[in-house]
Amino acid sequence: MRQVDLEDVDCGITQALGVLTDWWTFLIVRDVAGGVTRFDALQKELGMSRRALAERLAALVEHGVLERRRYTDRPPRHDYVLTGKGEGLLPVLLALQEWGDRYVLGDGSLTATAAAGSAEHRRVQGLVGRVLPDLVLPRQDGAPVAPSAAGVWTVLFCFPGAFAPGSRGLPPTWGEIPGAPGCTLETTTYGARHDAFVAAEARILGVSTQRPDQLHDFAEHAGLPYDLLSDADGRLAAALRLPTFRAGGADRLKRLTMLVDPGGVIREVQFPVTDPAASVGEMLTVVERCST
Repeated sequence: MRQVDLEDVDCGITQALGVLTDWWTFLIVRDVAGGVTRFDALQKELGMSRRALAERLAALVEHGVLERRRYTDRPPRHDYVLTGKGEGLLPVLLALQEWGDRYVLGDGSLTATAAAGSAEHRRVQGLVGRVLPDLVLPRQDGAPVAPSAAGVWTVLFCFPGAFAPGSRGLPPTWGEIPGAPGCTLETTTYGARHDAFVAAEARILGVSTQRPDQLHDFAEHAGLPYDLLSDADGRLAAALRLPTFRAGGADRLKRLTMLVDPGGVIREVQFPVTDPAASVGEMLTVVERCST
């Protein structure tokens, strides 16, 4: 179908594909979401021709998916960043990734974990040495919090979902999904070892795709001494290409843990996490070794 014909079509999918014209465009949005915002860095990361990249960036700016922010005047250079319209594509990226992980790279099974040596495992291991993207997530009380902080080590553990008794959220088949159960045990074990992490000069942050109010209710019920962050919009998941799965009509993070140093660099990862309680002690050992 020709581009000029799109104005006469009332299909949202067709209209979206008129903006996201090819796979290069999706990969550009993916990398910009991950913090690769400058032309030369994008060209190096994607390996596409400079002309093709320039054309697609110009089109995404024209359609309001990206905006240019000048960072130097002589010569004029710009960062390309997602607009609100562009951030609306993050769930699309996560859906594509989850479908690819499950049905193309996997055997189609629904799981909240991954096998050692799998594509998801290699992707997570590849996060070591990467700088955490500059973003903020809402805390359980709605306040914006950065996942990393200068001058302090951060244990950032991602979990599928934990809910206060009597609240709705977990699907009835939750216990049948490999790797999904254990969130309450993991979060409360981190709570029990909180003082030891503080003594090692590290803070703890839990992250899930639940809404802040759901996290608030659970944190109050469990008496957690640390904060929980909501990635309901998929900003952290899309930026780091974190493994996800879909259950109960929602995208959920697979269980994994990252240790972020005082400079915002990811130094260690745990994935897959097969024993949620034991992983807490293992991470404490890593923190004590790294912070001394």
